[in-house]
Amino acid sequence: MVRPTRRPGTLEELIRILPEGIGIVPLLLNFKAGSNSEFLESLPQYEAFVAELAEQGVDFIILSGAPPFMLLGYEGERALIEAWEAKYGTPIVTDPQMQVASLRALGIKSFVGASYSAIQNEIVLKYMAEAGFQSLSMEPIDVPFDQVSQISAERLYSHVKRQCVRHPGADGIYIQGGGWQTARVVQMLEDDLQMPVVHATICQAWEIHTRLRVRQVASGYGRLLTELPKNPAIASHRAKADPGLER
Repeated sequence: MVRPTRRPGTLEELIRILPEGIGIVPLLLNFKAGSNSEFLESLPQYEAFVAELAEQGVDFIILSGAPPFMLLGYEGERALIEAWEAKYGTPIVTDPQMQVASLRALGIKSFVGASYSAIQNEIVLKYMAEAGFQSLSMEPIDVPFDQVSQISAERLYSHVKRQCVRHPGADGIYIQGGGWQTARVVQMLEDDLQMPVVHATICQAWEIHTRLRVRQVASGYGRLLTELPKNPAIASHRAKADPGLER
């Protein structure tokens, strides 16, 4: 996994959710400003880390940090990742790709959402519209970039629930951003609002389970991990590699 910052917390949260025996090799960038220029300038470092992990022989590579890839656009991101996969001979997936796959797996076409900066919010909405989703409401909890990890699950819960009350009719909830330690909010929202929730950290856990074909899941993190629906992106990729495999 290539991670965009050196904040502690969310990687540990992900590892606690995963079953024993799954290893994560983390390589860390050091985003500080959270600006568009910083995001785009990071792509060569992402590629350098991809090369390093591919050489080590990992099963697949997660590129965490959504904005750098969302700024390329839905199709631009896909083209870049396919080029890197061909070049380095290793499966690669980004945070945005995992989140799109999760939304589709749960049947979510319209959502109420949350992110943690106005800049990030604008990037996310444009990308998700290109991917075919409708946002009924997506309001950021706008905090300084270095304080994202201090947003509590209770604050996020209240923020999202208010939007759901104001904007009924969404198929689900989309919580974007891997910097906040709020995975436990997923079950709270699903229990109270009776709709599926896609959360950045949970998407990573689901992706790891589905790619490695592991079904030992931790309870209390919502439908995506409880039900482990088929990952449409992986199913499509496997079908292309072996047309008889998914029958």
